[in-house]
Parts: sequence; structure tokens; C-alpha cells
Amino acid sequence: MRSTNIFFNLIALVAVVGIETACGGAASNAPKSAASPETLKIKLQEVVTNLRQPLGLQHAGEGRAGLFILEQAGVIRILKNNTLLNTPFLDIRSRVASGGEKGLLGLAFHPNFAKNRRFFLNYTADGKTGLETRISEFTAANDLKTAHADSEKIILRIAQPFGNHNGGDLAFGPDGKLYIGTGDGGAGNDPLNHAQNLGSLLGKMLRIDVDQQNKNKAYGIPLDNPFRSEPKIAPEIWASGLRNPWRFSFDSVTGELYAGDVGQSGREEINLIKKGLNYGWKVMEGTICTPGVNRNCDSKGFEAPIFDYPRGEGTVVIGGYVYRGKNMPQLDGAYLYGDFGNGRIWMLRHDGKTTTEHQLLLDTDHMISAFGEDAQGELYVVDYRGKLLKIVSE
Repeated sequence: MRSTNIFFNLIALVAVVGIETACGGAASNAPKSAASPETLKIKLQEVVTNLRQPLGLQHAGEGRAGLFILEQAGVIRILKNNTLLNTPFLDIRSRVASGGEKGLLGLAFHPNFAKNRRFFLNYTADGKTGLETRISEFTAANDLKTAHADSEKIILRIAQPFGNHNGGDLAFGPDGKLYIGTGDGGAGNDPLNHAQNLGSLLGKMLRIDVDQQNKNKAYGIPLDNPFRSEPKIAPEIWASGLRNPWRFSFDSVTGELYAGDVGQSGREEINLIKKGLNYGWKVMEGTICTPGVNRNCDSKGFEAPIFDYPRGEGTVVIGGYVYRGKNMPQLDGAYLYGDFGNGRIWMLRHDGKTTTEHQLLLDTDHMISAFGEDAQGELYVVDYRGKLLKIVSE
């Protein structure tokens, strides 16, 4: 994501809207078919308003009361019965490097959290040699209502050469493995070529086994990881060629992995992340050759996004969720996502091969930093200015 005095440098980048046209950019690779009138009847219902720079929302599994809200500085709050509990679930502000695109960025509960009390965080910290991403395991108290900072076990450190493009999300897949999204390391145009370097963990989707431990690692490398046995390739890599996959999620029915990858100056994109594929950055930005890098790039060997849009339609894509709740049956199977820059919320449908439908659902004035899902499959919008809102039928 990009920095402003709050979070992103949006205004300066708006000036480059249309640059992809000058570079011979293609239109989006997905249709904009009209949705039925019923599809559009949604609204946002305010749940809580007094949050401090919230960046994410997670639940801890079926049968566990409450939602867990990430605040950028390093605090996790519990929302129960639409009320914020006074006692934080966890407070690690003293060890989090926060500000701009840094902070407490991701939370994932172990699939067996109710029994083993394990959960995992993705955050930035000032390490011995400079800024780093930490993937850490923590243990909750017996009542699962709090966790202690001293329970931390750092399982992975990734050096960050610049302060932006940290990615930050992590989630357990239906296979029980932990997936971690990493940005390209920052600056502009990936100057260190991390995203295309398979020896680097940056600009990737990683996949590890937190229930095993390989030699010299605090985690296991799944046997079916695509590059596990390849020399000079990081075995944690599941997919490559990503710029800044800020938010991603699994469809709870199909198991498909959707990611919103934040663009640079031309396109914002939604990717369906699959084993071993390369999504093109920095050669490609969405469906176009990356402006300022190569005007006549070769797209062979790269996986195209299932949808991308130009800067005139938004500036910072925020990945969401495939809706699988019960309260809005007209949206069943639709992927909802948004844009931090203009507050818009869209839906798309993908049949496994192509995107068959794409439609604007709602135009808001919110600074959308994330979407969230509760244990029942209902969806929420996280507003960076301090609000949590639930998506409901109009």
C-alpha cells in the first residue's frame, strides 16, 4: 500500500492515471456485465466507531464468540455483542514498528485454536539489522480472551529494504497450511527485482506448515510446495510475481485463494492465486506492460489477473471475501472487494475460468483498509478512520 501522512500517497499518484494508455495498455480482461437489480441492494450498518487506525478483522472459528480487530500500532481488540471489550486481547505496541505502511498487519488463528490456543501475527519491527517483517506464534490464555506478549515465538524474519510494500496478510488455507503474502520490498518499480527472484521471499505468496519443523527452520516446508526440491529457490514460495498483496482470503466453499494486489501507476488487480504461478510484477502491472519499466514486454509465462481496473476507477485495491453467508442470498458466491482511495465496493463472479460478472455495489466515503468475515460468513468493512461496518441488505 502507499503512504500519505495517514497511510497512502494517493493524490500524487492520481496524476499518472491514463499512463497505461500511452503505453499501449489493454482494457481489463474481464467483462463488466450488468448485475440484477437485487444484487445492488446493500448498505453498510455501523457496528463500532472508536477504533484506532484499524487494519483487519478476524474470527477465531465456529462457536467462538466475538470478533478480533487489529489496530495498526500493535493492539488486538475483541468485539463481543457489538461492544468493544475494555481489555485488549493482545498489546505488543512496544515491539511493533508502526506508521505509514508499517504496523501490526495480519492475524490468523490456528484451525484448532479452541484446543491449542495458537495464533499467528504478521507485523513489522526494527530488528538488529534494520526493518523486518516478523511472522510470530502466540498462545492465548486458557479462557481464550487474552494472550500474553511474552508467549511470542518468532518463526520467520524477512528483511525489508524499504518501509513500504510489506504485504502483511496471512491466513490458514483449507489444507491447514499457513499462507503469507509479502510485498516486493518497497520503493518504486521493484528496484531490487525481488518479485521475479525465486531466491527471495519478497513479492510472493508463501506457504508453510506450522505443525511441523524442518531442519534449521521453526516450521515445516509442505511436501507439495512447488519449489521444495529446487536448488537456489526458496522452498516456502507458493506463487511469485506479486507487488503488494495487501489482503487475501480463501473461498470457504471452493477453497480458491483470491488476492487484491495493489498496483503502482497503471492498474489495480484481483488474482486467483494458484500453485507455482508467476503473476508478472514487475514485468506486468495487471494486464499491461508496467509503465516506466518496459513498453514492449513479453507476457508469456505470466498468469493474468481475473480482473483489473485502471487508475480512473480506483487507486488502492483492497482484497475482500467470497460471500458465503445466509442473509444476502443474492450475493452467494460473489467476491466482494473495495478501494481505499475512493471507498467503492464491487462484486465479481468467477466460474473457475473467466470472470463472468463485475458490478459496482456501493459508493461510499469510507477509507476501506480491509474486509472481514465472521464465523457465519457475513462480511464487514474496516474503515481506517476508526469504524467497523457490517454489509447488510438494503
